[in-house]
Amino acid sequence: MVIPDATGNKRLDTLQNVIATGRAGLLFVIPGRTTTLRVNGRACVSTRPELLSQLTAVGKPPASALVLGIEEVYPHCPKSLLRSGAWKPEQWLSADAQPTSAEVTLAQLRMPELAIADIERTEAESLKYRYE
Repeated sequence: MVIPDATGNKRLDTLQNVIATGRAGLLFVIPGRTTTLRVNGRACVSTRPELLSQLTAVGKPPASALVLGIEEVYPHCPKSLLRSGAWKPEQWLSADAQPTSAEVTLAQLRMPELAIADIERTEAESLKYRYE
C-alpha cells in the first residue's frame, strides 16, 4: 500500500516514527460505520521519483510517500465507537462548549509569551499555503 504525503501537509511526525521503527499501523474509519479496518506491517518512506510520479492527485507528485508492506488486515472491534456516540450528533458537545484548536495549542505549549491571536495567525497562514 502506498499513501502519498498530502501536498502542503508539512508534518513529519508520522514519517519520523516510521523511519525510527520501520513499522506502521493504520486504522480506516468510515463516517457512520462502527466497524473499522486495521492494517499493520513493515513500512518505509519513499522519495523515489518513479513511484511519486504515479501519485499526482492534486496535479503534481508529493514530496514523499508512506509505503506499507501489509502483514495484517482485520476488522477492529466497534465497541469504542458505539460507546462514544461518535456518529450521534445529539451526543456531541456544541462547538461553543469545545476549545478551539488555538486554545488547545496554547494550553499544550505553556508559553506565556504567546497569545491566542499569535496561534490563530499561524494556523491561518499554514492553511493559506496548504495545497501549493
